[in-house]
Amino acid sequence: MKVELNRLDDAFLFQTTNDEGLTVTTDGSPDIGGQGKGMRPMQLVLAAVASCSSIDIVLLLKKQRQDLQDIKVSVEADRKESEPRTFTDIHVHYHLFGELDRRKVERACRLSMEKMCSVSLMLKAGGVNITWAYSIQPGASRLME
Repeated sequence: MKVELNRLDDAFLFQTTNDEGLTVTTDGSPDIGGQGKGMRPMQLVLAAVASCSSIDIVLLLKKQRQDLQDIKVSVEADRKESEPRTFTDIHVHYHLFGELDRRKVERACRLSMEKMCSVSLMLKAGGVNITWAYSIQPGASRLME
């Protein structure tokens, strides 16, 4: 795995490209001179937790023949006040849509967060407290609205 970062301005705007040519833009906080033209690096870490565990959950529910219509994930985090301002706590809330078996959803979320999601497992190994919860909204998918 390899990525390459290129600076786009004389401040903190960067574009990172992976081997497939896909890009992500990052920027520093306005407090330090960033312009708000991209996600900040720590926001990307939270996005990585959400997307990594969502991939696990979608795959697990598909294997269990659950009719998952949609998934939305909210992630909130607390950081240390002192430098380096690393995460201390992360809370992940999965919002799942469809006619789903609650036990299978619970199992999929638990497996992802405790055994499969490499991003959250790496953060936990570094001392971050990660909690999670889920809710199920039966019926039509948000994607169909």
